Amino acid sequence: MSTLVVCLAGPMQAWGASSRFTKRDTRREPTKSGVIGLLAAAQGVRRTDSIEHLLGLRFGVRVDRDGVLMRDFQTARSLDEKKTMPLSIRYYLADAIFVAGVEGPSELIDTLADALRRPVFPLFLGRRSCPPSRPLLMAVADDGLDAVLASTPWQAPPTYRRRQAREVRLRTIVDGVPGVGPTVRDVPISFDPRRREYGWRTTEESFVTMPNPDGHGNSISHDPMSLLGGA
Repeated sequence: MSTLVVCLAGPMQAWGASSRFTKRDTRREPTKSGVIGLLAAAQGVRRTDSIEHLLGLRFGVRVDRDGVLMRDFQTARSLDEKKTMPLSIRYYLADAIFVAGVEGPSELIDTLADALRRPVFPLFLGRRSCPPSRPLLMAVADDGLDAVLASTPWQAPPTYRRRQAREVRLRTIVDGVPGVGPTVRDVPISFDPRRREYGWRTTEESFVTMPNPDGHGNSISHDPMSLLGGA
């Protein structure tokens, strides 16, 4: 087994899991369906094609920078200006950075890495209006998903690092044991526009600690209430 490691960074991202009609939401971290869709696009898989070969991948993501939630009110008209499209509200994450990984058979992981180096279709961070600002492919690791998320260097920019403590805690969300923990409906079964279908998965949330040499003197273990002790 190997793990494909990707960096998801850009001016805007959008990872919806429960959008309906004219309100298009985003989760605060990338969805499994969004990342699997990105990998399928890199391979040249069309929406009507089977994605069965990707469904067995174990998925996880680390939040390196939360970003800012933005709301955009959109209007649109047809090119001939004869038809007005429905008004919509769309949510985005601005300036967010994530490290995501998929774990699976080594041969498949190597194939996906090659596809990211030479993608067939343009790649986006959830929506077509959200191109990545960095190369997506970071590495192919022989370690498992959990070890990769704990050891991959922190991807936040220096200006952000300097505002943080000497140690930072980064949230991770990975595929968990079915039936144990919170669930989200973001497992892609079919991307076919005529019958899109998604299944449920259980997620497991935890934190990893990363050193931050650029940070200020306070650490994550600092307890301001300790100053009151022994008075």
